[in-house]
Amino acid sequence: MTPARLLASGMVLTASAGIIDAVGFIELGGYFTSFMSGNTTQGGAAFVDGVWPTVVLTGSLILLFFIGSAIGAFLAHSGTRWGPALASGAVFAGTAATLALTVAGYPARQTMLVLAATAGAQNAILPMRGAVRLGATFVTGTLYAAGQDLALALRRLAPPLRWLQHLAVWFGLLGGAVLGAFAYRFVGIFTLLLPLAIYAAFTLAHLWAGRLHA
Repeated sequence: MTPARLLASGMVLTASAGIIDAVGFIELGGYFTSFMSGNTTQGGAAFVDGVWPTVVLTGSLILLFFIGSAIGAFLAHSGTRWGPALASGAVFAGTAATLALTVAGYPARQTMLVLAATAGAQNAILPMRGAVRLGATFVTGTLYAAGQDLALALRRLAPPLRWLQHLAVWFGLLGGAVLGAFAYRFVGIFTLLLPLAIYAAFTLAHLWAGRLHA
């Protein structure tokens, strides 16, 4: 079982991912900043149909997500006590850059690439504890793990309530997506101020933890 405090932190981060993906989905008109399975399917279908702008867009989103994932992991595992703070700070910076570039008038097909890299980097902020992946920006595997753990619990091969922890992370993404889409109706791109505040809080918390371990 994952400790409740860490699970709550992971749910907050996953909710942030839901907000970001909702904003990106709306801004891009149906493409994703963190759901690379969807982009891959759309890109593959577009390739067959010869819709090259869609192929380029989905390919760019996937590439930037991959690069962001590598950067986030590189920073988080820097070998110093400041690794988590560096990863959180990078995600904060990416979100802030997306907001600033959008306000400056750059098109969504450029600014959302930055947000895709940010979503990739977010996955490195929190390490996996117990059986639950914390702070992830995608939940397909989480839903599978919930079903798997439910089956194992019924056979008394896993803690009886662990499947609910996986499901809680899924609800975090759902709640974030609902909140992001709702807020976007009223404030548009400034919805990103919500995850920006969350990333700032995580960065400060990691900096404080690093200071305590000095």
